[in-house]
Amino acid sequence: MPFMGLWDARKDGPPANDLISLLSHDPVTRKGDNPERYLGNVMLLTVAGSDTTRHSITGALMAFQDYPDAYDRLRGDPTLLESAVPEIVRWQSPVAHMRRTATQDFELGGKTIKKGDRVVMWYVSGNRDEDVIADAERFIIDRERPRQHVAFGFGIHRCVGNRLAEMQLRVVWEEILKRFERIEVVGEPRRLKSNFVKGYEALPVRIVA
Repeated sequence: MPFMGLWDARKDGPPANDLISLLSHDPVTRKGDNPERYLGNVMLLTVAGSDTTRHSITGALMAFQDYPDAYDRLRGDPTLLESAVPEIVRWQSPVAHMRRTATQDFELGGKTIKKGDRVVMWYVSGNRDEDVIADAERFIIDRERPRQHVAFGFGIHRCVGNRLAEMQLRVVWEEILKRFERIEVVGEPRRLKSNFVKGYEALPVRIVA
């Protein structure tokens, strides 16, 4: 069904337990009753959930190249994926930053942010903050609090697909670990030319069956 038809069906029918229905019925997200806004949201969710996940997979391969013992440990105990997956997301931080506009004056870290100021939040930097994350420069698959990172944003702007992303990464690595003794990085990565997405265009590897 075309999106507009799906939108009308969800808006006019009783609330259902799916994302589009929830968006179309919620008094906050249906503000303005503008279907084009929801189309934009759905498109954003689709692209954001695809790009970030695949860049995290590639980032994990880079991490395993530097920390081969982590890959061996996961092959021996796949239950470690429960903590390894959020650590992969933190380590890669596929979305480098996000910009917001201050709605009121605010003091932060001894600095004054004025209403209307544009503020850039560098997730990739926050995820290496040694004041918050112990040994932040190390890739540790069994961190005690692996979800203590900002790669998914925070508060009302937290990524709605964060658990789906973790599930996708967990399933991918469950299947890879079953099949391959090692995936070796055999060349330099070709990084994505972007100041927003921290990702890769290509990564040459050799799969050891």
